[in-house]
Amino acid sequence: MNSRFHAPGLGLIAFAALSAASVSHGQDDDDPIRELVSRLELDAYKDTIRGLSQFGDRRQGTTRNRRAVDWIEEQLELAGCATERIEYVFDPEPRAPRARRPRSNETPDLTTPTGGEVGRNGSGPGGSSIYGYRAQTGVNRDLAAQPDERIRELNREEPVNGQRSEVYCTKVGTTRPNEMYIISAHMDGHGVNEAVNDDGSGTALVMELARIFNAPDVETEVSIRFALWNNEETGLNGSGAYVGQRKELQSMENPPGSGQYPEPRWLGMIQHDMMLWDHGAPRADGTVSMEQRPEADVNIEFQSNSELAEESMKLAFVFKAAADDYNTDYPATVGPHMTNTDSTPFMNEVPSISMRENERGAHTGAGWNPTWHTPLDVWTTFDDEDFRLGLNAAQTTLSAIARLTGAKIK
Repeated sequence: MNSRFHAPGLGLIAFAALSAASVSHGQDDDDPIRELVSRLELDAYKDTIRGLSQFGDRRQGTTRNRRAVDWIEEQLELAGCATERIEYVFDPEPRAPRARRPRSNETPDLTTPTGGEVGRNGSGPGGSSIYGYRAQTGVNRDLAAQPDERIRELNREEPVNGQRSEVYCTKVGTTRPNEMYIISAHMDGHGVNEAVNDDGSGTALVMELARIFNAPDVETEVSIRFALWNNEETGLNGSGAYVGQRKELQSMENPPGSGQYPEPRWLGMIQHDMMLWDHGAPRADGTVSMEQRPEADVNIEFQSNSELAEESMKLAFVFKAAADDYNTDYPATVGPHMTNTDSTPFMNEVPSISMRENERGAHTGAGWNPTWHTPLDVWTTFDDEDFRLGLNAAQTTLSAIARLTGAKIK
């Protein structure tokens, strides 16, 4: 087992002991973790998402993206979390034109058929899988597909290559400042929308946890870094830049003898990407339910073919145990197919997991979420049951990280 993983999940016996202890401790009236979880409020979470939505889809390489980075930095500073930035250049070669499926210029209606029969088990134009019917997916680039004039205007500017910036802040541990967990989400989006779910929901979650952990009466033994990546939608470029620039700086005391560690040693990385929509599989005609499904859950994924798969799996089950103790509305499940999000550049360096609404490959990729990269990813699409699923993901991460870092209320 990799010695970099200093969580209570080391070894099956220790992990089982952690799970058993958490069940009894979670019911303690004097439990500081329960108090911290109670500080997560639905209205505050929604307000942070709403604040992010003012910048449209926050597409990288645009003024709206840069303004959103500035706003996030301002909110973190107001929460008492001193910020820093990563700078990098995004200058890819132009993409060759590729054939695309034809798209309607009208925003899809979730309650009416999409047109064309969707078959079962691979038959029919839409195809299917063992998970049920499939629906088409794709990235909307058409301004005219967004019916809201205000949102169209927010997203009119096209991206240009060049300098990029992303922000993070750190809660410094009291006894182990040289080690940390990374809690993250990506703040950029696309689709000519407000990027409420992808990934305002994850960004707001990280910002709310930064607010709670940086309250004056909260201390942790281990450091926690709150990172909001840029350029996820272009290929995980922002998180990749962070790994490239900072992995060799881990545990270096700077200045020597100061007790300050600009890049503490990574103990675990937890990414949050799309937290709100678990309405179930598309129906045979391509429509989807407008209601959160009764069996909705918070999905915790690790990547089974990563070099640290076993350690990442154990980290995932630490989060599952915390959800069992502290989530108020929705349970959590663990899956082995973490993919296509900012935990990927970390997964062979440190135990890494991804928190989300659905299984990324099996569900999201099969069209379970019609808001994904479409004009529907706007504030008015979602209701409180959707936002509450995101809040329960925040409860999962807050309680697990509080447990792993020895959080206390002074």
